Amino acid sequence: MSRSSVVSVQRSVCAAALVLLAAPLAAQTSVSIYRDGRAVVRQSLPQALQRGQNRVTLRIEGLDPATLFSPDTAVTVVSATLRLPSAEQDALARAVGQTLTFVRAKGDTVRATVVRVDPPQYRLSDGRLLLGRPGEPLFPAELVRTTPEATVVLAAARSRPRTDLAFVGQGATWEAVYQVALLGRTASVTGAATVTSQALRMDSAEVQLVAGSVARTRAARVYRPEAPMMEAMVQEQAQRADFAAAETVGETHVYQLAGRLALEPGVPVTTALFPRASAPVTQELVVPGALPWRGYYGGGQTEPNQVPVQVWYTVRRARGTAFGDRPLPAGTVQLYQPDSAGRVQLVGEAAIGHTAPGRDVRMQSGDAFDVTAERVQTDYRVEQLQPAGRGRPARQRVTAAFRVTVTNAKAEAVTVDVREMRYGEWRIVESSVPPEKLSAFETRFRLPAPAGGEATLTYTVQMDN
Repeated sequence: MSRSSVVSVQRSVCAAALVLLAAPLAAQTSVSIYRDGRAVVRQSLPQALQRGQNRVTLRIEGLDPATLFSPDTAVTVVSATLRLPSAEQDALARAVGQTLTFVRAKGDTVRATVVRVDPPQYRLSDGRLLLGRPGEPLFPAELVRTTPEATVVLAAARSRPRTDLAFVGQGATWEAVYQVALLGRTASVTGAATVTSQALRMDSAEVQLVAGSVARTRAARVYRPEAPMMEAMVQEQAQRADFAAAETVGETHVYQLAGRLALEPGVPVTTALFPRASAPVTQELVVPGALPWRGYYGGGQTEPNQVPVQVWYTVRRARGTAFGDRPLPAGTVQLYQPDSAGRVQLVGEAAIGHTAPGRDVRMQSGDAFDVTAERVQTDYRVEQLQPAGRGRPARQRVTAAFRVTVTNAKAEAVTVDVREMRYGEWRIVESSVPPEKLSAFETRFRLPAPAGGEATLTYTVQMDN
């Protein structure tokens, strides 16, 4: 074989090796991100597998080798060895026996051979030994790993056209934030999810967001060198007509984000969850009750005291509508309302839980400014009752009376709900406004308050303890 033929063969072998090492870079990556920081990362590598044992190399941030497996039922992970990006000591250990250039000062360098790292021993060109580092080392690129590198041994029951791997990683979270613009009896609703990576780094990945309660027993493990967090900045998505698609998987909802996203530690990525929607909205003013949810009621304040008038909004989500048929992941709702000049002002913020399709969104935005309430206990009596039977404990009947005065400084009349909630046996025995039973444990009084005026409610409650 001629010398040129040998060189050509050598170049071909080197090119094949480079293609094999570059395979993880061409991998198709998909990641499902959970609210608690977990992420299921799936990679489909273009590397084919032969029947029997195979060796592949993964280069991906946030890899937890203990959770690595293959979704392909014909493939088993035999072993995985993870090596982190090189620190100085690691690179020096790999350089033992090699001669490096060390920088001692600007324009002043020295060449020395690394004999050992611990304790430090370096041989100068004249044969003398230094028992300390001669300067700041300059490393050849082949001695430094710039990304985590995992060597994985796979056993394939039969040949496969590609390599599919998955693992549960750490270091990425997401949150949902909704904007509700109050426009009279309707609301304009938008929502977006923001993904923030602390450890995962991906140039292009399909991203799914998982909403639901998923138990965990294993402590979080992130295998990466400590590094300062990058300054947070928002990466805006290009405007497009695609939005997140939702589906049910087990007892969770999975939201497939549109397009492919780049994930970088410290860089939040925000993308819309659904098109802008319009929905009916109602407002309630609520004065919370005086009774404890359960347990003995020992009497309240006999002097008048201010109580908050809570502001609640309910966004209706009827079945059969695009917005009503969409599950909403838990998140933060920000409520806006335009002022007289048309500028939107933030008028409330609330947290909501996961909301199934067809379920309304009800949230407390804060407390009223112009509508105030005052409550005073006007009576309190305790009556001893006979035991319900032989051997049964004695009973008490508590009777308490209240007066609630609502003051309305608005230019229009309002209706305020005074609500009492209590577990167990209790009843309203007298009231100036008819009570309305909302459930076995909750009763409300609807109290109209005139513009610029006051309204008073009196009621008496009996509780058997």
